[in-house]
Amino acid sequence: MTARLNMMSPEAKKPLELLMAIEAYVEGSGLDHRLLHLVKIRASQINGCAYCLHMHTTDALKAGETPARLFLLDAWHESNLYTPRERAALAWTESLTKVSQTHAPDEAYQAAAAEFDKQELIDLTLAIGMINTWNRISIGFRAEHPHDRIKQAA
Repeated sequence: MTARLNMMSPEAKKPLELLMAIEAYVEGSGLDHRLLHLVKIRASQINGCAYCLHMHTTDALKAGETPARLFLLDAWHESNLYTPRERAALAWTESLTKVSQTHAPDEAYQAAAAEFDKQELIDLTLAIGMINTWNRISIGFRAEHPHDRIKQAA
């Protein structure tokens, strides 16, 4: 796959700065970073974003996430490895990532609202929106994850 546009080009500087400011807010929001990694990975799995999957699985492992939980994330519904709070966040992630199909059902919202206070729910929703934005940028511009670059160099 060939990259279409480099998001590090001078033309992208201002929009990237704005997106990174939102990312900095999310990172400092107080939401558990391991939870945020799970959310980012799950949305990226749904969207099929290799670049973001590579980045966030690598980051999750560095943050202490276990390989087993990453391997089973796509089947979190069937696994007891995830806490009720994580399950609520993952359900909310799926409902918003697939919003054209789900229309953010009340059950998913209520489950999230039961586990997260209002500020946390706002911050979680922003995090979900941001990873979906990054997925669309990476997929749309065909961002190459490091393994693609290594293969091309060989």
